[in-house]
Amino acid sequence: MARYIFITGGVVSSLGKGLMAASLAALLQARGYKVRIRKFDPYLNVDPGTMSPYQHGEVYVTDDGAETDLDLGHYERFTGVAAHQSDNVTSGRIYHTVITRERRGDYLGATVQVIPHVTDAIKAFARADTVDDNGDELDFVLCEIGGTVGDIESLPFIESIRQLKNELGRGRSISVHVTLVPYIAAAGELKTKPTQHSVREIAALGVAPDVLVCRCEQPLPPSERSKIALFCNVPASAVIPALDAKSIYAVPLQYHAEGLDEEVLRAFGIEPQGAPDLSRWSEIVDRLTNPQGEVTIGVVGKYVGLQDAYKSLNEALVHGGIANRVKVNVRWIDAELFEGDDVETVAQLEPCDAILVPGAFGERGAEGKIAAIRFARERRIPYFGICFGMQMACIEGARNLAGISDASSTEFGPTEQPVVGLITEWMGRDGLEKREEQGDLGGTMRLGAYEAKLSGNSVVAGIYGGETIFERHRHRYEVNTHYKDALEKGGLVFSGMSPDGTLPEIVERPDHPWFVAVQFHPELKSKPFDPHPLFASFVEAAVKQSRLV
Repeated sequence: MARYIFITGGVVSSLGKGLMAASLAALLQARGYKVRIRKFDPYLNVDPGTMSPYQHGEVYVTDDGAETDLDLGHYERFTGVAAHQSDNVTSGRIYHTVITRERRGDYLGATVQVIPHVTDAIKAFARADTVDDNGDELDFVLCEIGGTVGDIESLPFIESIRQLKNELGRGRSISVHVTLVPYIAAAGELKTKPTQHSVREIAALGVAPDVLVCRCEQPLPPSERSKIALFCNVPASAVIPALDAKSIYAVPLQYHAEGLDEEVLRAFGIEPQGAPDLSRWSEIVDRLTNPQGEVTIGVVGKYVGLQDAYKSLNEALVHGGIANRVKVNVRWIDAELFEGDDVETVAQLEPCDAILVPGAFGERGAEGKIAAIRFARERRIPYFGICFGMQMACIEGARNLAGISDASSTEFGPTEQPVVGLITEWMGRDGLEKREEQGDLGGTMRLGAYEAKLSGNSVVAGIYGGETIFERHRHRYEVNTHYKDALEKGGLVFSGMSPDGTLPEIVERPDHPWFVAVQFHPELKSKPFDPHPLFASFVEAAVKQSRLV
């Protein structure tokens, strides 16, 4: 029967609860336990699918088509366990579920209240799906509560934890609280008072932490650990310092060195047996800290002001560097810089060993991305297009090589040459899926993992080592197959298609050193110990390019 670890945060936001949860899960995995991590988000959006990347970072998409919080990306990258729709829930989704039931009459005329109806829905979510993909019972379910203790939005979730801890019984659940121990430079001291107040606040809500993880900029002396333990009613060994790491992939090793995994097991009454197998994490950190070269990759995007908007992409490039044992320097470039100024395009892109255009929505920055793609094609610099980056590669090819000067996308408005258009129906996992042109935006895209067939003699088939792939999608627009022949005459080969042959998945230029563009998001399936083959190959091409300069 699964045990539960509830993870909360206090004092301030952005303390790294998601990374802590992912690292703890990886440490438990290294000890042979089966784990799953899920995220409770207090905001009222049903999911983050319609939120601006500047508001909430990237939207992470699962195999089964859920649009989720970016922390689920950390969970997958650190554990290799594929996330499900059931692993992320928001207050909006909880309230939507409760109100739908009330409208159906499921509550038999009862007055619907936060307690018990909302908290029951939260608890049902927490307790659902507690087997792994092989049908085996999980050993641990880690539940991260978004936001900060004291926020009004998170109160129903904290109350649900309190109830769950009672219902599960002794030895079946613990609480891990992440806090801040700030360093006051003027006084030259670490201050424990914010942690004391945060623990007091969550304890007053009925959830007494069993383990404290203390984020700090300076080492936490034994005297301060003892002081926190005394005031917060935990053993001194359960006060775990968490200093900044040089790489997020060093965090599991760092937490293990501080005893986090052992303390969590002891809180469950489990005496740790032996040491975990952390060899793969040691190898990853060694490759990151001892690279045998470096490359510069220019990412031409529209949300470059917030790197969390491209979190999985950035990590996948790091993984490509790990695969090739090189350091990847990412040069974030605003696509709008290239609109109408060839001199600026050359100045920004010449220092790059490779160019990547990621996914996006809307017309802003599109012409700049097309200019960057033309630069990569003409200068024979490795190019990788993802989602929108594939669509713009097709428009660039249509305009400059296929003689379709006014090629465009219907996403940008009416056009007589819709090289890219809105998809209104396609074959999904459960049969034909349809969308209305003026329908809702949330949850109505082509979402999740779909099969694609690769041409046997293509570049991508060689990279993947096979002709059938399953990759995750998140888009409303597709390249129009009516332009396939014209684009291929211009040298842009359609090397990957949906199984029914109707939807283009991959285009490439065989006459180019490395020019691949895909409609899906390969970054979502890349992991530090299993880099995605496209990113590993792309970084390898960048290494070769760097040696030519």
